[in-house]
Amino acid sequence: MEKLNNISEFKSSPQIKEKLLAIGFSKLFHEGDVILNENSYINMIPIVIKGAIRVMRTDEDGRELLLYYINAGESCIMSFLGGMHHETSKVKAVAEEETELLFIPVDKVWLLIREFPEWLDYIFRLYHKRFEELLEVVNAVAFKKMDERLLNLIKLKAEHAQNKTIQVTHEQLANDLGTARVVVSRLLKQMEDEGFLKLGRNKIELV
Repeated sequence: MEKLNNISEFKSSPQIKEKLLAIGFSKLFHEGDVILNENSYINMIPIVIKGAIRVMRTDEDGRELLLYYINAGESCIMSFLGGMHHETSKVKAVAEEETELLFIPVDKVWLLIREFPEWLDYIFRLYHKRFEELLEVVNAVAFKKMDERLLNLIKLKAEHAQNKTIQVTHEQLANDLGTARVVVSRLLKQMEDEGFLKLGRNKIELV
């Protein structure tokens, strides 16, 4: 139970933590590993023990749009909903860094809900948080200019890394924003000229 006790965001009783560890199994993913692909059937619900997951949506041309991050102590509400209704995944999930997950079998979810009411509360809290984050994405795509979206994304990545300098390529940023690399490169150079950040080889430093 030590793994779950170390996650401050996972506020559950010792009983449910013991149950989760008894019915689940953990697995380690390296940065960039694909955890879940779109249109894949969902048999397991992941809980992040350490690290972070990047969740995105891909269009027909292969362009990706970052939807949200799943951090330590959190799970993927899309996996909950898809798994409980025997549907395929509508999103793609990738390890943002070295990430350890605890996988819970989908067929055990209803058992957990019946046995532990706080598990249902956990699901509802995740749903509320993800819904607000998705509204932010819609708001950004609809109303914000690309330079503002780009700067906000860099700040978000710096916050996750807990470092003002992040290791990222222009291509990766373009994929997260669903735009072209040349657009990102032009905007980054403009931001550097305006003193918002400093560019390096595959890294960006916020000023």
